[in-house]
Amino acid sequence: MRAVAVSAAHHLVDVQVPDPQPGPHDLLVRVHAVSVNPVDVQSAGRGPTGGDPKILGYDAAGVVEAVGPRVTRFRPGDEVYYAGDIRKPGSNAELQAVHENIVGRKPSTVDMAQAAALPLTTITAWEALFDHLGLTAESTGTIVVLGAAGGVGSMVTQLAKTRTKLSVIGTASRPESSRWAVDMGADEVVDHHQGLAREVLRLRPDGVEYVFSPHSAANVGEFARLLKPFGHVVAIDEVDSVQPLKAKSIAWHWELMFTRPMYAPEDDYQGRLLDEVGRLVEAGQVRSTLVTRLGPLNAATMTEAHHLVGTGSGSSIGKVVVTI
Repeated sequence: MRAVAVSAAHHLVDVQVPDPQPGPHDLLVRVHAVSVNPVDVQSAGRGPTGGDPKILGYDAAGVVEAVGPRVTRFRPGDEVYYAGDIRKPGSNAELQAVHENIVGRKPSTVDMAQAAALPLTTITAWEALFDHLGLTAESTGTIVVLGAAGGVGSMVTQLAKTRTKLSVIGTASRPESSRWAVDMGADEVVDHHQGLAREVLRLRPDGVEYVFSPHSAANVGEFARLLKPFGHVVAIDEVDSVQPLKAKSIAWHWELMFTRPMYAPEDDYQGRLLDEVGRLVEAGQVRSTLVTRLGPLNAATMTEAHHLVGTGSGSSIGKVVVTI
């Protein structure tokens, strides 16, 4: 099969590799579309751990071509979407073997590209809100969503507005980013470049209960100011110290959507999660965050996609998708 891989020289290259063979619980998926996330760009920058090129890519949508002997949830011909497993060859290929437990049924009301924009950011947002923060349909208060126009921020906003009673304050620094965040459901938007804590406290003088953060390193002190005592931060990036949060007993949560595939492969939580979000998409309660379509899938197109996405600096809006 044809695929796009990262070489030892950190370049994206076209390769031909043997077709993957599905394991007992695997689906063999013919990939129709993939989306690009900052983690793809970061992985390309690191290059492969060995000498052979490594196939990158996580988000994908496609059609099941074959199933392993122990698969129970899917059959050939099913349309699916998923975010993959960081330990295995990625989705930037014509075919991919993926465990059925982390696969959802593609929403019927969107095309393959629109579906491919969803899985990684949706799982990240869902686990952040409902697993780490423990939010429910009756939860109230305010959550500040940093990078509200980005892929994950867009899904955090949509799910918070769809499945809780929270008010959402998004952060954005450009007019087009602010408009996107409002379109996603943000009740208010602040420019974090004007001082994050100052701008949030201007709207909520007593502080807020929750923060979702993909941009933590320079903001821990700001979080300590804008959060109420016993508030919560859920972060998807790295930071060296959260010491400023101690005085208010503010809780810090890490979210990594690859944790379940790595440590609990027998758990079908993420597959069921994607099925539920698929129903929300079909009901018109959640929308795809696809903004840019590129194609076909080859090294030149993927290099362009990586350039557009960058490394998650917060300047991008929505998702970039490459169709095969």
